[in-house]
Amino acid sequence: MVGKHVRLLEERLGVRLINRTTRRQNLTEFGRAYYERCRVVLAEADAADALAADQLSEPRGKLRVTMPVLFGRRCVTPVLLELAQQYPQLELDLSFSDRIANFAEDGFDLAIRTGDLDDKAGVIARRVARQHMIVCASPSYLETHGRPRQIEDLSAHTAIIYRRSGRIRPWLFPRNDQPPMEVIPVNRLRLDDMDAIADAATAGMGLAWLPRWLVKDRIRAGALVPLLPDQPEFLYDCYALWPQTPHLPQKVRLAVDALAAALPKFMT
Repeated sequence: MVGKHVRLLEERLGVRLINRTTRRQNLTEFGRAYYERCRVVLAEADAADALAADQLSEPRGKLRVTMPVLFGRRCVTPVLLELAQQYPQLELDLSFSDRIANFAEDGFDLAIRTGDLDDKAGVIARRVARQHMIVCASPSYLETHGRPRQIEDLSAHTAIIYRRSGRIRPWLFPRNDQPPMEVIPVNRLRLDDMDAIADAATAGMGLAWLPRWLVKDRIRAGALVPLLPDQPEFLYDCYALWPQTPHLPQKVRLAVDALAAALPKFMT
């Protein structure tokens, strides 16, 4: 019966798909190309059916997400917890790490990352928020050392610097139609946790370059003072990343949409 269907297909196409002998059969060159194209078409049809099924059902199953420790705990997790409350069949498996995850090896559905992204084949990225970076210091530090008025004044001050994986991250300042200016102030404190940097700055240990969302309560309370008010704030991008796939699972799509809608409110 299979052979009969193949012969009918060959007659319709006017091309031989299989070479036949008394002992064996194998695909012709065109037959192999035709077969591979049909596989793609069938996969797309399955993806379309799955997409339609998603629209009629709630997200369910495990959603594995990796995210930076501080940004993930303070900003990302509240959004995902609210999503889990909305959809009782959705399970969350959250990992907090500043390490760059490998989707194939680590099995994550979604990764949240900040800053520049490496060009990774097979990975889709969507910007979901922008962190407003500001220079700040405590009133006690400014009383002792004075207030910097412009970027050039930073060289006369000591700073608390963020360092991750052995690399010191420069402070970035926007410039019109040019790459941002990179500044690494004089420093004797280098930490890999931004919350700890905010604590050190509050204690009067130096200037700090931090996301506004992290220090806004301290600024409101008067524990920190924002500096360089005439300097535009650098916008540090935050991305959601997921493996490229013909059909994006509904649970991933909903999570990304929820983050893109909610995270900007955390950044102000």
